[in-house]
Amino acid sequence: MKIALPSRNNNIDDHFGHCEYFTVFTVNTETKEITASETVQSPSGCGCKSNIASTLSNMGVKVMLAGNMGEGAVRVLNNSGIEVLRGCSGDVKAVALKWLEGSIKDSGDFCHAHEHGCHNE
Repeated sequence: MKIALPSRNNNIDDHFGHCEYFTVFTVNTETKEITASETVQSPSGCGCKSNIASTLSNMGVKVMLAGNMGEGAVRVLNNSGIEVLRGCSGDVKAVALKWLEGSIKDSGDFCHAHEHGCHNE
């Protein structure tokens, strides 16, 4: 199984749509181990209007562990078969291991302020 985390300097990026890259971990949910890691460049522009959801889905990503994210991005990821858990922060590997342990739950918080303007077009 694969999980993705919007990243900046090996930490969860606070804003999904403007992360530097996505860290994609291949995980074994039975042994609770990370078996492989790769990075995927973030598309330019706003995340929910990009093709990142289909790109990650085509790679086999089933879960997105994110900091904060707008409702549109959650919907686009869900429609691509990717479950979203918001409210994550810190080192991407530590967050992935916490998720494997079952200690990460979705915060339910949506990003409402989009000062970068991509939703005002």
